[in-house]
Amino acid sequence: MTEQLLTRIAEALERISPPPLASPDFNRASAFVWHTGPDRLVPVPKVNRVPIELLVGIDRSRDTLLENTRQFARGYPANNVLLWGARGMGKSSLVKAAHAAVLREVRGLKLIEIQREDLPSIARLLGLLRDAPGRFVLFCDDLSFDHDDHHYKSLKAILDGGVEGRPDNVIFYATSNRRHLMPRDMIENERATGINPSEATEEKVSLSDRFGLWLGFHPCDQDRFLAMIRGYVDALGIDIDDATLRAGAIEWQQTRGGRSGRVAWQYVTDLAGRRGVALALE
Repeated sequence: MTEQLLTRIAEALERISPPPLASPDFNRASAFVWHTGPDRLVPVPKVNRVPIELLVGIDRSRDTLLENTRQFARGYPANNVLLWGARGMGKSSLVKAAHAAVLREVRGLKLIEIQREDLPSIARLLGLLRDAPGRFVLFCDDLSFDHDDHHYKSLKAILDGGVEGRPDNVIFYATSNRRHLMPRDMIENERATGINPSEATEEKVSLSDRFGLWLGFHPCDQDRFLAMIRGYVDALGIDIDDATLRAGAIEWQQTRGGRSGRVAWQYVTDLAGRRGVALALE
């Protein structure tokens, strides 16, 4: 009787346990999104991105990220990268554009987007990719951590690799508005209340130190803002003279209360709609 009961329990557990994740067909796409519950990599038929030539005013960051990505795609050593700074200045756009640019030179480079809340599953994803063909850029957009957030411990597994080490065919790119990934008031609070202030914050503040490259993005001035818009309208084939473009762009940025690449694109979207021009950049 006991043996039969144990057999029934074992069979029931097998039925409810998820099957092992099958290796996906990486030839289906150049980009994927990682989902959990159940774990799976979903191919992205068309990535939402702009050509790298249209990312104006971030030349140094562009060239540095391109070279790092190119090295990695060719099988050479490369660094994990943190792109940090002002909102809307092209951090995530640059990651996607650099992937597309390098992919034209080197085949087999895949971009995999992972959400911040799915970082605890990263060990399972790394296990899947460790022996997979190709090279993989893991990309986490808008990465930051709050006071009671322990997901940063999972991030350390990506950057440091744990006992097994990060697979040689995987690199990690992240964007954040915060250079140290933690809000300043949280860092200062822990320094003030910790028994040993330096040790209280070292683990969290040092997260950004684990990225080999930091690329900073700063608010743009008016000339760069107008240059971004001119680049977009020329690429879209919108016929508009400089004076009209300048007046409309300045009025638009005043209504938004600031200048950034995102605000520039929003103005171009409005302009294209009024002129009856499709938004097709690739």
